Amino acid sequence: MTKVAIIGGSGYTGYELLRLLAGHEKVEVCAITSRQFKGTSIEDEFPSLKGFYEGRIFIDANDYTSIDADIFFLCLPHSAGMEAVKTLINAGKKVIDLSADFRIKDPAIYEEWYTKHTAKELIAEAVYGLPELYREKIRTARLIANPGCYPTSVVLGLLPLLKDNLIDTNSIIIDSKSGSSGAGRTPGKELNFVEESLNFKAYKVGEHRHTPEIEQELSAIAKTSLNVSFTPHLLPVSRGILSTIYANLHGTNSTEELLKVSSEFYDGEPFIRILSSGKLPELDDVRGTNFCDIGLKVDARTGRVIVISAIDNLTKGASGAAIQNMNLMVGFDEEEGLLTQVVSV
Repeated sequence: MTKVAIIGGSGYTGYELLRLLAGHEKVEVCAITSRQFKGTSIEDEFPSLKGFYEGRIFIDANDYTSIDADIFFLCLPHSAGMEAVKTLINAGKKVIDLSADFRIKDPAIYEEWYTKHTAKELIAEAVYGLPELYREKIRTARLIANPGCYPTSVVLGLLPLLKDNLIDTNSIIIDSKSGSSGAGRTPGKELNFVEESLNFKAYKVGEHRHTPEIEQELSAIAKTSLNVSFTPHLLPVSRGILSTIYANLHGTNSTEELLKVSSEFYDGEPFIRILSSGKLPELDDVRGTNFCDIGLKVDARTGRVIVISAIDNLTKGASGAAIQNMNLMVGFDEEEGLLTQVVSV
């Protein structure tokens, strides 16, 4: 039995880890920390988990050094966990960091978009936790930089087309829509029900922090430096991301040809589903699962391909991906604890 700890377990990603790990037969959650809710029962804070963590309480986040665990999930705000990561790695622990602190390989770029980095010596060692790209590196890693939710939806959608040099890397435009849980559990005016219900809006246009992460990973795939236009939007739903991605084609490939390229590229991938011609992804079909659904259509009139991907931002976009990475690191079946099926209404 592998022992895991969740540091910062009272937010949405912490809850999602608890929800999924409750069904993982090879893992024991030995500790869950929270500054805000220390001493509070897990079941009181998350009533939907009643019966799964009976008698368990949140412990003080500062007590993480005394926890006897094999793997630590860090669900802390950006920069808040850097010292914890250093301490845990030096103590021989394996860490999966769900913040952005170790995703960006150039510390200068990280500091331009985020804040001062105080653990630069670990950036090169950190493996970007997208199994579809870095599976073998993840297996032997000590430190995983769990990908952002928007980058996951974008990179997975474009990966096969970039690998085969089928699109113009200077023409990529990304239009992504996210449920409100992507903004975290801390209340704010923009997430107030009255502000959000029956509303739809763009935000952080041209300045969202996931932009350099998207560009870094797409550039690595394409083997050339590229820039993208990325506009995120806030949907009046609780969870899910749907990304619509536009790019100019190099040739005259048909929809069916590009779907074949994507299907062959992702053959054997447990959590990628390529939809058939005429079918496009919907949030309802991935809610609560670790799947990424991908569809596309060629617009022959403009010479562009339109790629649409859908994920659950809390699962494949965060905690589900973290568990997928943990499974690889420990040597479990990659799908262990993640074969949750979407609930159909």
